[in-house]
Amino acid sequence: MNILLIFPKYPDSFWSFTHTLKYVSKKAVFPPIGLLTVAALLPKDWSIRLADLNIKELPVRDTIDADYVLISATNIQIESTNEILKECHRLQKKVIAGGPLFANKLDEYINIVDHLVLDEGEVTIPRFLADLAAGNAHKVYRADKNEYALLQNTPIPRWDLINIKHYASLMIQHSRGCPFGCEFCDVPLLFGNIPRIKSDEQIIRELEAVYDTGWRGTVFIIADNFVGNRKSARSLLPKMAAWMKDRQYPFTFFTELSINLADDDEIIQLIVNAGFDNVFIGLETPNEESLQTVAKNHNCHRDMVAAIKKLQAAGLQVCGGFIVGFDRDDESIFARQIKFIQESGVVAAMIGILNVMPNTRLWQRLAEEGRLLDKFQVDNTDGGINYIPVMDKDALACGYRDMLTTLYSPRVFYQRVSEFLKSYHPAPIVRKEKHILENTKVLLKSIFYLGILGNGASQWFYWKMMIKSLIFYPRSFYAAIQFMIYGEHFRKVANDMAVREKEYGKPRRH
Repeated sequence: MNILLIFPKYPDSFWSFTHTLKYVSKKAVFPPIGLLTVAALLPKDWSIRLADLNIKELPVRDTIDADYVLISATNIQIESTNEILKECHRLQKKVIAGGPLFANKLDEYINIVDHLVLDEGEVTIPRFLADLAAGNAHKVYRADKNEYALLQNTPIPRWDLINIKHYASLMIQHSRGCPFGCEFCDVPLLFGNIPRIKSDEQIIRELEAVYDTGWRGTVFIIADNFVGNRKSARSLLPKMAAWMKDRQYPFTFFTELSINLADDDEIIQLIVNAGFDNVFIGLETPNEESLQTVAKNHNCHRDMVAAIKKLQAAGLQVCGGFIVGFDRDDESIFARQIKFIQESGVVAAMIGILNVMPNTRLWQRLAEEGRLLDKFQVDNTDGGINYIPVMDKDALACGYRDMLTTLYSPRVFYQRVSEFLKSYHPAPIVRKEKHILENTKVLLKSIFYLGILGNGASQWFYWKMMIKSLIFYPRSFYAAIQFMIYGEHFRKVANDMAVREKEYGKPRRH
């Protein structure tokens, strides 16, 4: 059996980091770890190839030679996915599909795709394969209600199917599920409220597998909330630290977790000792009434700016997710968000309008209130709104646009970098010469693209920040360079979004 796995192309967005890739000579930020894991679940005697359209266009011959085309896609990949399906239909190729996009739009794709193998692959793929072998494969495969995969059954991804040199970071999945119940979040719906965590031994084996590929660099530890089970974290982190030390610190890690990490000094130190230098946190909003309304209670009753600065002081760069458009938001929220983001020094601030995800508690509430406008929304950072907000719709659109252009203007952005540098104290991690060489290459490219080819205010602030960080924050120098590169990406994306928002009466819909 010849199987072609296809990973659709991502559009340009905050999350794509498209405009940073030229600095590190990469073609994409992350590999398609979901498809690589699916590949490991397929029969060993099958011939499997993988085409990542973020790396290169799909050769027609690869499709022609396949018995089945298998596609996995998230919501934001819808345009590329639909193009792939059209081509498969033209070539009369059978298609197997999975991932959040197909689960959310099941009714639309059920007559287009031959087999929809949805939910967690460890549960549904074996059932599909058994029926396929028996000549009785069904149209749709779904897990039963509250049926979740045992991650102990999750295989190591098929790293041999990709060229790791094309990617800025590799990945290891740590867990699925989150103990919190934020109204707008679909993680509890997809993966449950009880975190399912791979064993310490599994994680170490996967680290070893990544190491054996020859990879030396950043590794994203995939977790809906890495500290969702603190007992597990306390067990795993010292083992990761020992493994890193034994191999002379080949990786740096980043992950996703909740702000209550700041309450636990022990775990903060364990995380830093293990080699983590970056965390993503859903900060959402400084408006506590909004946090309470959507049940993001673990962000309430705390000084979030102080918590962020505590993590920065420990050696963790904090990337933050922010949302506007909650029911308790009025037009003052935009200025409040700007103030909050600037004071916290969260340089990489991912800002979106509230996105109502299908079948979440927020979705159900707004449906009952008659406030849903659309059954599907691709990306909360594309400016589209799929619900009737309490705030005037035009005021929300204009406020969002102005907030983006303000936060990513050169002056305001570099002020935020300066605020970050005041708090940040990078952990003393032993680095190999290769890391130093790579950092030097990035520095030289930043000088060329930002310092020489840059123009206007951004060029001036680049040189000012470089000199300032070199003199006053030498240990954080490369972090400052990294954020200035991020700034170019964020500005370009924000400017594009602002242009779209000027035509808000014609928001993007899919």
